[in-house]
Amino acid sequence: MGSVKKATSEAMLARVLSSLDDDKAEDVVQIDLRGRSSFADYMVVCSGRSSRQVASISEKLVERVKQDFGITSKTEGKETGDWVLIDTGDVIVHVFRPEVREFYQLEKMWLPAGAAAQA
Repeated sequence: MGSVKKATSEAMLARVLSSLDDDKAEDVVQIDLRGRSSFADYMVVCSGRSSRQVASISEKLVERVKQDFGITSKTEGKETGDWVLIDTGDVIVHVFRPEVREFYQLEKMWLPAGAAAQA
């Protein structure tokens, strides 16, 4: 097993974004929650094209976080593949099928009014 890195919230965010990019996640939005929430420093919302891709993106992210940081992430929703939540501790990741993401519009609740999403 390789060396385990220190899991700062910035390092975790960078690993999450890299993993999502590797697995071709679409429409990735990162939201800075520092000072706005006590449960996480960042939220990342993205889409997969199908239930299979949503599940694959989620599984690989959990594996990479465990390998790189020694952290076992909590997950919810992997069984259906419509919306998977991955809780890495400092970074909460939501992976949606596009139509489910559109229905819930989760990132709109957390982005400041009129703010453009960071990619």
